[in-house]
Amino acid sequence: MYIAIEGIDTAGKSTQIARLAKVFSDAVITKEPGGTSIGSKIREIVLHGEVQSPKAEFLLFLADRAEHMEQVIKPNSERLIISDRSVVSGVAYAMVQENISQTAILHLNRFATDSIYPQQLFILRLSEEELSYRLSQKKLDGIEARGTDYLLKIQDALIEAASLLKIETHIIDASESIETITETIITTIKEEA
Repeated sequence: MYIAIEGIDTAGKSTQIARLAKVFSDAVITKEPGGTSIGSKIREIVLHGEVQSPKAEFLLFLADRAEHMEQVIKPNSERLIISDRSVVSGVAYAMVQENISQTAILHLNRFATDSIYPQQLFILRLSEEELSYRLSQKKLDGIEARGTDYLLKIQDALIEAASLLKIETHIIDASESIETITETIITTIKEEA
């Protein structure tokens, strides 16, 4: 089973992935972007704000996604795969940029993934207040520096993207305790396995 944990920056994806990796020790743990050697380079370029063109950023993410499919997702299709982000993020971020049509976004992502999407999606959702607080507690990367309004638009777009891609989605309140969130995800995975 291929599952993905989604959410805006500071929602707690990395914390949950680390906890899930301990519970599902045989799972393939990966991330988008950055789940391959090429993806790691693309991730660095984007997070450090080196790309000026939104179209170029979108195409870099597509390149990472295509490589990730070939190197990680397809070869491990018989195993439990837990991914930090997925095609859903790619679609959501592109929709918020508003310079590429929704039709083109969906078609290009289908092309990059060969229409292989997560079977289960968990979106960690933050309130505006909680997001503002969490951002105030850390040094911001290139995406986080775009601000609260931008990140909240992304959060809404994640939910919309999951619906457009017809992925079974579970929305979780990211202000719940870490343990409660982990238990919710584990229970759902075990029910679906």
